[in-house]
Amino acid sequence: MTDQTEPIHRTDPHDVRVHSKLNWLRAGVLGANDGIVSVAALVVGVAAATTDVGPILIAGVASVTAGAISMGLGEYVSVSSQRDTEHAYIAKERWELETMPQQELEELAGLYRAKGLSAGTAEKVAEELTAHDALAAHLEVELRIDQEDIVNPWHAAWASAASFLAGAVLPMLAILLPPAEWRIATTFIAVIVALAITGWLSAWIGGGPKTRAMVRLVIGGTLALAVTWGIGALLGVATS
Repeated sequence: MTDQTEPIHRTDPHDVRVHSKLNWLRAGVLGANDGIVSVAALVVGVAAATTDVGPILIAGVASVTAGAISMGLGEYVSVSSQRDTEHAYIAKERWELETMPQQELEELAGLYRAKGLSAGTAEKVAEELTAHDALAAHLEVELRIDQEDIVNPWHAAWASAASFLAGAVLPMLAILLPPAEWRIATTFIAVIVALAITGWLSAWIGGGPKTRAMVRLVIGGTLALAVTWGIGALLGVATS
């Protein structure tokens, strides 16, 4: 029983800030996975078409640079929108508390009744929380927002770009360091191992089945590499 319930308690936090940190960690793992697969697929495709290091290096560096910028920019835009929405909700809730405090108190009590508290207990809890910090109480129960832990788009952008770069380092080293005849095989092996690890980490963080996550990532990554390798090989033969 302990083995079955332990992962649930570990990945089902009761604190909003812990939940936020787990989300960032999960995003970092996924960003690294993107770096691994996208860069590996590109350099393997180029390596299948030519054994010259120059084109492989240029393609790899371009892919890493473009991918990191794209990941960072995309995360910045996405989190900025989320941040704007959270600020709008906070402003709206603050206005409602200032203009209609009694209705807000009744609403808060109703929310606690919906959670299973008796009417008397719900009213008492609502009154005490309102006296302590009415805005924080409403944000937590209604919107699951912690006003002290609003998302930062710059942190998200840098974390996303950095995780992509971290993942991209592996296929770059795997394709550039070995002799020409071992480049593609080495990259395939390195990517499969790395995807298995990231699949295990993502499942561990999310509390899901580890084997399924690992197999899913490995199959998807292997297919991506196989397709780009095939395209590169065909183009290499056509231009030779």
